[in-house]
Amino acid sequence: MSDANKKQLRDLAFSVLDLSPILKGGTAADSLRNTLDLARHAEEWGYKRYWLAEHHNMPGIASSATSVVIGYVAGGTSTIRVGSGGIMLPNHAPLVIAEQFGTLESLFPGRIDLGLGRAPGTDQITAHALRRDRRSDGNDFPEQLDELRAYFNAEIKKTVHAVPGEGLNIPIWLLGSSGFSAQLAGQLGLPFSFASHFSPENTLPALDLYRRSFQPSEVLSKPYAMVGVNVVAAETDEKAVMLSTSLQQQFLNLLRNNPGPLLPAVNNIDDFTSEYERALLNQRLGSSIIGGPETVREKLQAFLDKTQADEMIINSQIYDHQARLKSYRIVSELNNS
Repeated sequence: MSDANKKQLRDLAFSVLDLSPILKGGTAADSLRNTLDLARHAEEWGYKRYWLAEHHNMPGIASSATSVVIGYVAGGTSTIRVGSGGIMLPNHAPLVIAEQFGTLESLFPGRIDLGLGRAPGTDQITAHALRRDRRSDGNDFPEQLDELRAYFNAEIKKTVHAVPGEGLNIPIWLLGSSGFSAQLAGQLGLPFSFASHFSPENTLPALDLYRRSFQPSEVLSKPYAMVGVNVVAAETDEKAVMLSTSLQQQFLNLLRNNPGPLLPAVNNIDDFTSEYERALLNQRLGSSIIGGPETVREKLQAFLDKTQADEMIINSQIYDHQARLKSYRIVSELNNS
């Protein structure tokens, strides 16, 4: 691809993925206040959308009641799109999601996104507590998606109606970390968001599958792919590397089956890991972009060159809230230079 045809960061839409991290020594209430503060800054800095993710039984994540938090963020902002990244559809009756997002769209018209995943967002025991039906394992996700979309479609005759919801135009995205949702999104002509921030090795194959499978629809005439990426930006490379140890500790605790709150940064993550754990961290966080402004610019451009993404959604798991704001500010300034 010639330089003239390359996508440039300054032309790319950036969005925010927020897990509402609960900090060591803090509370969920603190985290949700930080979420709204970050959303207001993201709106000011020109981010396109602000997505929240559904996770359950996770001591370090405050966004389990995702639709509620979306309403809180949308109510505290004015223009930025707010949505789910994502709602784990197998955990819910499609009618409930149609009503919840119909309500959100009615309250905040033209600002709500519905991103959907098929994973449980938790462990299997918690998934059973959520779903009750042990047979609900995500394999019927395409059927659930059809049912959900039908609730929004006023032209389909049905006995049960989503009120609010029916007749509203709420953008539906499919999210994934492998090829299943990539292919389904392509076949249905829906936008697709890939979780590069924790599944970097599958990024390019999934994007290729999505684009090859794509069929134009009433929603999209051509593929639209967003990629999730961990970014830790700071004034210098050295400071960013130190700040990134909170993210590394979070993944390390997940690998050890010991999830907990987001921990303060440490000087050297190697002091807390074995060689085997370091290899796993590198595999899971291999696409993370960590550094000062110029390093972040170069690495994000290289990632864009590889993925040819239409949009990037940035996850920054940084313990210090002011440092987290600074990281998102640095990324936003790449659009202006």
